[in-house]
Amino acid sequence: MPAASDVVRAFTPTGRLRASINLGNPVLAGRDAGGAAKGVSVDLARRFAGRLGVDIELVVFDTAGASVDAVTRDEADIGFFAIDPKRGEGIHFTPPYVLIEGCYLVRQDSPLQANEEVDRPGTRVVVGKGSAYDLHLSRELKQAQVVHAPSSQAVLQHFLDAGAEVAAGVRQQLEQDAAPIGGLRLLPGRFMVIRQAMGCARSRGEAAAAELARFVEEMKASGFVAEALARHGIQGASVAPPGA
Repeated sequence: MPAASDVVRAFTPTGRLRASINLGNPVLAGRDAGGAAKGVSVDLARRFAGRLGVDIELVVFDTAGASVDAVTRDEADIGFFAIDPKRGEGIHFTPPYVLIEGCYLVRQDSPLQANEEVDRPGTRVVVGKGSAYDLHLSRELKQAQVVHAPSSQAVLQHFLDAGAEVAAGVRQQLEQDAAPIGGLRLLPGRFMVIRQAMGCARSRGEAAAAELARFVEEMKASGFVAEALARHGIQGASVAPPGA
């Protein structure tokens, strides 16, 4: 169903839809062989632009923090973020469309065997600055020290260079980065479920936020999100349930 004209105007002050794309999470976005952005979030952005009847402009960033800033500063019209109360101060989130696991990685000879053992004195946990798991762990860890890498992609190297005890991140990113190195392992289970949603600045208004939420629910119900995950070969992520 086409969006109302006032909603279209709220989303497109420049005449086109500017979509903030974060390349820091390989579950959601990456680059194709030619260097262009691709992924589930890109597919959703293009479909939403079609719903509004406008052209799309992809505004691409390497970190979640920069992607969030672009939307809150009205330098982009929509974005794709993990839901977090701190980010919610400036962003209207839709219900989540994808659920992703946040996991811990340690060295093979680490004494740590369970997620519950991480939060203790002397444990340094490396996270991507401004990522969803940075925001979560900075609130939740009471004894372990959170150490910031400049981005999610830099977490593993920072962990190795610093001789830290734990690296934290999206399961797929950690598995992908650790595979060629060896001598590393993921702790069983997960420390959080990352709820990935679309969002727009609160300044765009309630009607715009409601339209974006309807769009996400329709994309889940129609199978579009599941098909996009399969098309891009994404494993380990699941479509969020209706209204989650």
